[in-house]
Amino acid sequence: MALKHEPTAPYHSAQDALRVLETVAGHSTGVTDTELARGTGLDPERLTALLRMLRREGYVEQITDGAYVTGETLRRLGSAHDRERALRDKLQLTLDRLRDSVGAAVYISRYVDGEVKVTQYADSPTTPAVNEWVDFRFSAHATAVGKSLLTQLDHDARRDHLSRHKMARLTSRTITSDKLLLSRLESQPPTVPVLDLQEYAIGTVCAAVPITAGAAVGCLALSLPVEHAHRLRQAAEALNREVGPVLLSLAI
Repeated sequence: MALKHEPTAPYHSAQDALRVLETVAGHSTGVTDTELARGTGLDPERLTALLRMLRREGYVEQITDGAYVTGETLRRLGSAHDRERALRDKLQLTLDRLRDSVGAAVYISRYVDGEVKVTQYADSPTTPAVNEWVDFRFSAHATAVGKSLLTQLDHDARRDHLSRHKMARLTSRTITSDKLLLSRLESQPPTVPVLDLQEYAIGTVCAAVPITAGAAVGCLALSLPVEHAHRLRQAAEALNREVGPVLLSLAI
C-alpha cells in the first residue's frame, strides 16, 4: 500500500516536538528554554508554543528554577512495559479533552489490513457518537472517516478498496459513483478537512483530518447533529490544530 501525500504541518509540528523532547531527555537535571532554543534551532516563539503544548500534555514538567525535565506522560510512553495501554490511555485523555473543547464527539480511526477501523472515540450525553447503523468498514465512501483514510492511499489502493466494498446508497446525499468519488478524493487537499454532510446518516454531519505517521494511515474525526452544522467548519479547524499532540503520542 502506497501513501499519496507529503507530510503536512501537524507532522512537522510533531517532529519539532520530538526534537524538544530528545533535548529535554538528554538533560536529567533539567534544561532551560535558552538551552533548548540553542539545542533545537527553533525560534523562541515556536519553542514557547511547543513547550506550552508539551506541558499541557504531560510530556515535560517545569522544576523550581524554571528548567524543563521529562514528564510522566513521556516516561510512561517511553517505557517498554505496557506501552500499548499507556498509549491508549493517553489518546483517550486527548480525545476527552478535545470532545469538551470542540463540543462534539471525536474519533481516532486507522486503515488496518485494508479496512477502516475506528480504534477509539470520546462522546457524552450532550455530544453523542454516530449511530453505526451500517458497519464503518463497508461505508468508507459515505463517511468523513473513510474518505479521509482513502485520500491518504494511492490510486490503486483506493480502487482496490472500492472493488471490495459496494458503494451502497445510504442517504439521498451518498455518492455511489466510484468515478465521481475517486475524482473528489484525488482533488482533496491534505490540509483541508474531509466532510460528510448527511452522506452516511440523515441528521449527522462529520469532519475528518489525516494523522499519517510513517507508513500508518489514520485520521482524527468529529461528528455533530445536523442542527449544529453551522459549527462544523470551525470545529473541524479546531480539530486540525489538535493533530500534532495525537501524532506525537503515536510517534514516541
